[in-house]
Formats: sequence, C-alpha cells, structure tokens
Amino acid sequence: MSLFKVFDIAGSGMSAQNIRLNTTASNMANADSVASKPEEAYKSRQAVFSAMLQNSFDQNSGSVGVQTLGIVESQAEHNMRFEPDHPLANEEGYVFESNVNTIEEMANMISASRSYQTNIEVLNTSKKLLLQTIKLGE
Repeated sequence: MSLFKVFDIAGSGMSAQNIRLNTTASNMANADSVASKPEEAYKSRQAVFSAMLQNSFDQNSGSVGVQTLGIVESQAEHNMRFEPDHPLANEEGYVFESNVNTIEEMANMISASRSYQTNIEVLNTSKKLLLQTIKLGE
C-alpha cells in the first residue's frame, strides 16, 4: 500500500465525521419540535458507516477508508405531553415530542469532533514524515 493512501483514509474519515456532525446538529436543532401525531414527530437520525478494505492481493484495486452507508431514523417511542392549548395538540390535547436524546447527541458531537481532529493530526503527521523523507534524499 502506498504511503499516500494515508491521505485517502484520513480524508474519508474526516468526511464521515463531517456527516456525523451535520446529522447531530440537525437532531439538536429539532430536539424541541412537537407534532400532533407520532408519525409526524421528528425522529432522531444517525449516520451508518462501514470500513472499506483494499483487496490485499491486488495493490492497485479497491479502496480504503470509511464509507457512508446511509442515514437511519430512530425507532424509539415519542413522548406525549399534555398541552390542550397548543396549536398542534390532537383531539385529546396531547402533542408528541421528538425522540432526540440531547445527552446522547452531545456525546455524539464531542466524539465526532474529536475523531475529526484526530484525522487532521494523522494528515499533518503523515505530511511531516513524507517531507522529512524527501529531505533525506537531498
């Protein structure tokens, strides 16, 4: 495997964490939203990732890094809150809250941010090492 693949791996990791951060931001922005039906209430979303592994027999084919498989919605129950004066209240006076757990989302945000920073450090370290290798040849 080429040393330059490190840049591909770290770049795909940064891209994945960017998607994760955007998904978390969307969840946090909609954490306090309500609806009149549970089907209409905001559902927490999470990104799903997979590792891409290069075929070890053929050095020129395949790719390495992180692949985003998609975004999935949480199937957790929505809390009902009794607010008969709310404009979105149903016939019984209930509104349905989103199923976003703000504590989980804050932990996701911190984790994604640190993973992004780690990938940046991998890029910077690899760049420094490659530059030092080039200087050895001078």
